[in-house]
Amino acid sequence: MNTVRTVSDTKKDFYLAFPKPVNQVYRRVVDELLVEVHLLKVNQTFVYDSIFALGFVTTFDRFTVGYKPETDRFSIFHALCSALQFDSDLVRQDATTLSDLATRSPNEVKNLLTKLESSVYLEPLAGQIHTIASKENFKYSRLLGVGLYALLEISDPETISDNTKREEVLKLVSENLKLGSDRLLKDIDLYRSNLDKIEQARQMIADMVEAERKKRVPKEAATSTASNDTSADQ
Repeated sequence: MNTVRTVSDTKKDFYLAFPKPVNQVYRRVVDELLVEVHLLKVNQTFVYDSIFALGFVTTFDRFTVGYKPETDRFSIFHALCSALQFDSDLVRQDATTLSDLATRSPNEVKNLLTKLESSVYLEPLAGQIHTIASKENFKYSRLLGVGLYALLEISDPETISDNTKREEVLKLVSENLKLGSDRLLKDIDLYRSNLDKIEQARQMIADMVEAERKKRVPKEAATSTASNDTSADQ
């Protein structure tokens, strides 16, 4: 009997956990995360770690900025994790642990990523980085790449904001971790491009809502005036 879960199984579990319609702007984000992570998890070489958790959380949080109501945003994250058979609290905590580490020790984290220099107080990150660099046939994923990028964003925002420097440091990380020549760079370029696109979509919708509001104001004022005139005549 085949017990491997299908993409349909995962999607069904998500919509059972979150039965409300997902906002149209964000629906593709949710569907892509469901499919992408499902396919990773059914691959026997996939190993969950906190770098992956940081990439998963960062991707979800960045691409769902502005979701209304905010409570639904939290419910969607929980439903995603449930459908993908993750503990949502653990995933959040693992991501927060690495974010805090990069905030407290930015130079050390950057040196670990670019030079593989580490110390005991960089755990659990140091152990995970050395596993990636040394393990043959390590299962790289786009979300792990986003996790690495998020660490660089926190530890060295000046470099990340400069196109040339960002490309150089991402190539260096790729070489040190043996991720393939350009794979990390391509994934991060696509990630940044998609962030720009969804921000444009959010802005377009905000502009449409504002334009509609401005149209309603004169109509509502005219209706109010007419109502007042009618009351005065009586």
